[in-house]
Amino acid sequence: MYEAKNFERLLGTEGFSDVLLRNHFTLYEGYVSNTNKVNELLKTVEAGTPQWSEMKRRFGWEWDGMRLHELYFGNMTKEKKILDKKSVFAKKILENFESLEAWEKDFRATGSLRGIGWTILAQDNETGKLFNVWVNEHDGGHLAGASCILVMDVFEHAFALDYGIKRADYLAAFWKAIDWDVVNSRLAGV
Repeated sequence: MYEAKNFERLLGTEGFSDVLLRNHFTLYEGYVSNTNKVNELLKTVEAGTPQWSEMKRRFGWEWDGMRLHELYFGNMTKEKKILDKKSVFAKKILENFESLEAWEKDFRATGSLRGIGWTILAQDNETGKLFNVWVNEHDGGHLAGASCILVMDVFEHAFALDYGIKRADYLAAFWKAIDWDVVNSRLAGV
């Protein structure tokens, strides 16, 4: 059984109301609960039946919803952190993008795509190459064999309460709340 992690340390984060964060935590807790429920239900249904097949598909949705939220909240902080331009992370960005500014522009542009989903800086576990990717609906668009380095939720529930349809304002607030130490620690030394 999976247990929801406590992210209340984020309450008081500039640019994110406590109401929005508490609502978002509750949504995340639902993914944890549903991951457990689907996992248990799978044990009670005959393999290969339509019900089993649908639960197998649903498991990926709930699991990814749980883990992506954990990665998202995990790479946020209410402390003011500045990207160390001499860090391993910054050096890796420079190897893969023209500059830190070019990477940030591409990441934000990815987060500005029309639709709901996630923006993820992913690292190919085999080559170490970095990519900004769009993940749609939790379970569609992940790069197989890649790790999530930086995760940003761009479903409306992540920003609409505070920003309405002004996604760019949310992106700016998120950028100020990134915990660069966590992001740096997720980078593999491939």
